Amino acid sequence: MAGIGVRLNNLFQKNTLTTDLLGFFYSTVVTVAPMFVVIINLVLMEYFLDFSSLGYAERELFSCTVLYTFIFSLLTSAPFNAVLSRYVSDVIYQERYQDILPCYYLGMIFYVTLSCIFGIPFCLWEHFVGGVSVWYVFAGFWAYISLVFVFYAMIYLSICKDYQRIAQYYGAGMLLAFFTSLFFRFKLHWGIPQSMLAALDVGFFLTAVLENALIKRYFRENSNRYKLILGYFRKYWKLVITNFFYILGMYVHNFVFWTNKEMNMIVVKSFVCNQPYDMASCLAMFTNISATIIFIARVEMYFHEKYKLYSDAVTGGRDADIQNTKRRMFRQLSNELMTLARIQFIISVVIYLVCMVILPSVGISSMTMKIYPSLAVGYFILFLMYSAIIFLYYFNDLAGAVWTSTIFLLVTLVGSILSMRLPVIWYGTGVIVGSFAGWTVAYLRLRWIEKHMDVHVFCVGDLIPRGKGKRPSGKVFDRRLGISEIQRKENT
Repeated sequence: MAGIGVRLNNLFQKNTLTTDLLGFFYSTVVTVAPMFVVIINLVLMEYFLDFSSLGYAERELFSCTVLYTFIFSLLTSAPFNAVLSRYVSDVIYQERYQDILPCYYLGMIFYVTLSCIFGIPFCLWEHFVGGVSVWYVFAGFWAYISLVFVFYAMIYLSICKDYQRIAQYYGAGMLLAFFTSLFFRFKLHWGIPQSMLAALDVGFFLTAVLENALIKRYFRENSNRYKLILGYFRKYWKLVITNFFYILGMYVHNFVFWTNKEMNMIVVKSFVCNQPYDMASCLAMFTNISATIIFIARVEMYFHEKYKLYSDAVTGGRDADIQNTKRRMFRQLSNELMTLARIQFIISVVIYLVCMVILPSVGISSMTMKIYPSLAVGYFILFLMYSAIIFLYYFNDLAGAVWTSTIFLLVTLVGSILSMRLPVIWYGTGVIVGSFAGWTVAYLRLRWIEKHMDVHVFCVGDLIPRGKGKRPSGKVFDRRLGISEIQRKENT
């Protein structure tokens, strides 16, 4: 993330209202702009293509297709993201740039294979059982695969600190999607949902192609060494669990409430959703999404520098320097977590009040507005928990990250099952309890690292390389003969 820190520092250090606004806008563009671009494009297409004139069944089929495309493209990519990011970061640090393309190709095979394992059976079910046309099913599947490619390429561009290009490519793809939808609808006279879905296919595919071309331009040599990547999955399997459990925990409460027979909806015997709860989850996430912006900005500007000073002291400083920089680093870490909580709390309260006043007047159901408050609290804690996980990554505490994501997932799952029996206003209790449990584990783990930092840094590793084979004899000296075991072997 160090790529945007310099620009943010240059903006914020002037300490004026204009530069503060520019800094916030810049950090927004490089972090969450892609998501907002997609949402704005969908809203514009629905307005200009008169999406509201469709029947209820057609609208829900399209909405569920887009919902499943985003959720399951994130879930199928989650197991690989963290490990591949770690591998590419290490390769760049060691300046072995020729090893990046093998990682890119092999990771793409993993992504596509896992995505097809889940996507193809579902599409077959949607067609043969749900009765959806082959054309529409294929368009939905292609949007799903294209989005998988987009998310995958973002890993490499993010590591290369090219956040602006990511936002630009999303903008280009969605701009093309918008005009393509108008062409399909008004020139070719396709149906409204068909035009919108096909346009999304074109937009996502263009974004993926642009990202792929940029990666090929950055990395041109190919060492064809693939075994090293497989070794990383064996070595850093904890990253696989952490990232997958965290992403799954973000949606597991939705899956639980999809089973609520009083509120759920089944579309074409294939898609299951809970519209009031899903809408409330979306609103709660947007209420707290600024936590991501604030966290990245502040870590880039303040904590990363303290972390770098501590690392420099460890590699070539005195013990007093190491202890001083360690205290400053953890003091800064605590300040960042507290500042993030304070600022995000103010922002969330303001957005919450605006939503409670405006949303009922634009047609948001009362059921959604009843569920929204508790979920907003849950997502507030959830993003704080994820910030703590990132700090655990900084200190290479993979065990702590696994425990955090595991506890978060399990408690959220159980809590959501139990909260279905509570009044509607408490439906988000599972997310609140699960996020708080995960945050507690992460915080306690960070405190443990602070107390045992010297052991964690200086006492991890092996003085003698490990290997497989017959264990050598534990005998080192023969009292009766007065010679060592090594001398005895040399004499014989």
